[in-house]
Amino acid sequence: MDKKNKALLIIDVQKAFNDKKWGERNNLNAEGNISKILNLWREKGWTVIHIQHRSDNPSSLFHPENDGFAIKELVEPIGGEVVIEKKVNSSFIGTKLEAFLKRNGLTTVILTGLTTPHCVSTTARMSGNLGFNTYLISDATAAFGMTDQNNTHYDAVTVHNTSLATLHEEFATILTTEQLIQKFF
Repeated sequence: MDKKNKALLIIDVQKAFNDKKWGERNNLNAEGNISKILNLWREKGWTVIHIQHRSDNPSSLFHPENDGFAIKELVEPIGGEVVIEKKVNSSFIGTKLEAFLKRNGLTTVILTGLTTPHCVSTTARMSGNLGFNTYLISDATAAFGMTDQNNTHYDAVTVHNTSLATLHEEFATILTTEQLIQKFF
């Protein structure tokens, strides 16, 4: 595989996810792992794409006028890195992501970010369906606990692992940060 034909996607690593309203979270080292991957990516000069969720609702944590809209400092974009805003879970819907990847010959995408069962999963599914070689980095993503329609609560680890299981070998290849480093660096 040509290592230059890949892009690192950092999905929704925004301050909004620091809010206590989300509840318990797994993988508190996700941002650290994303930062580690990002630094290695930058050293190689490979393509980095930051995906930023933007809400039109002024009361949303993701509204541009609220502090939560900002990308966390640990993975903040630097000059020349692409930032794509989205309004739905998929990084491909209503954005220029697919066109950008194709125009630049980027056939492989590495997915990191927040949260595993929502924007990361939706982006992984679409990426796989669109024909991109898709890798999702399990310890560079995280989930929050969730309660279902029957009022059954699932802890963050269960939500995260189940989300990964539904993607593995169908929509994406699931790797850890260390496995990614061994494979690409």
